Amino acid sequence: MPDTMPHDHDHLTRFLLPHAGVRGVRVHLDDAWRQVRRRAEAEANHPAAVVELLGEATAAAALFTGHAKVEGRLSVQLRGNGPLRTLFAECTAAGTVRGIAQVEGDGPLSRDLRALGDGAIMAITIENPAPGGREPIRYQGLVPLEADSLAGAFEDYFRQSEQLPTRLLLAAGDQAAAGLMLQKLPGDSGDDDGWNRATALFDTLGGDELLALPADTLLRRLFHEEGVELLGGRPLAFGCSCSRDRVSAMFQGLGEEEANAAAAEGEALVRCEFCGEQYRYSPDEITALFEPRPTAEGSDRLQ
Repeated sequence: MPDTMPHDHDHLTRFLLPHAGVRGVRVHLDDAWRQVRRRAEAEANHPAAVVELLGEATAAAALFTGHAKVEGRLSVQLRGNGPLRTLFAECTAAGTVRGIAQVEGDGPLSRDLRALGDGAIMAITIENPAPGGREPIRYQGLVPLEADSLAGAFEDYFRQSEQLPTRLLLAAGDQAAAGLMLQKLPGDSGDDDGWNRATALFDTLGGDELLALPADTLLRRLFHEEGVELLGGRPLAFGCSCSRDRVSAMFQGLGEEEANAAAAEGEALVRCEFCGEQYRYSPDEITALFEPRPTAEGSDRLQ
């Protein structure tokens, strides 16, 4: 697919079709997608089909934050038994995206999700912070993968989990990834034929146009008869949530014996698969993770 034109890069746009009773989101990723792709390819030389699926998944994760209440992060994950074992993409409330694909074996790979094998599933997870520093609140929906395309799989998800008619178009190339989502408004908003009209117009759009056209041009060209209203949006960028604190917490979760074993040869090294950042721990630093931390008497309790 052709590269995108130089406009409205790395942006999410929300819109409304008031006559039809339909809401929508359009996402276009440029530098953000190139950074995700470059880091994924640094981990492994993925086939073109896997890279394209990763781009579509990353655009989809960003799309879904346009409607869902996300205060932390939203992730999409596909798991299967074929050569493509895992496809993961995430978008945070701050608008940062990241993604990764894991491939095993030398079997043939294609964009057809049915190649993921029997028992393949898709999960959409929303993780929001809890008050008082408690464990994050997680909401997760799981559906079996039965569609041949990623867009079709997401449409199945919304039909089964939210009972909301939904249409998606996803596209990815070397330089850009993009997505467009339509969803019927809950309730009786819009006229009786509004959803049919909106989806008929939606079906005239191809992946090349989705990648090439800026949001304003695309939406007004496609939905001008429906009185499309642009509701604003937000910027998107590549970003990784890894940190030394999170790696330390991972070691603490392993337990002291296993964590010490990781540094038995003089150093424990953890490399983030998403961004490539490396975290090194000496044996003394591992030991310190399990030492009780004295609390000053009379100190204020953390809230």
